[in-house]
Amino acid sequence: MQVKINGKPEEIQSGTVLDLLNAKKIEPQMVAVEVNDKVLERDDLATTHLHEGDQVEFLFYMGGGR
Repeated sequence: MQVKINGKPEEIQSGTVLDLLNAKKIEPQMVAVEVNDKVLERDDLATTHLHEGDQVEFLFYMGGGR
C-alpha cells in the first residue's frame, strides 16, 4: 500500500504505526508521529492502523544548543 511519509510517497506493508516504526528501525520514544494531521499519543502507536493514502509525519526530537 502507498502512504506519504514526511511528504514522500512510499510503498509499505499494511499494519500499525508501531509496525512502520519498527520496520524503519525508529525508536518510538525518539519521535512524535502525526497521521493525517493528528498527533498520536504513544499508547496509540500499536493500535493505529495505516490505510492507503495516509499521510504520516515523523517529528524527531533533537538535543543540543545552549
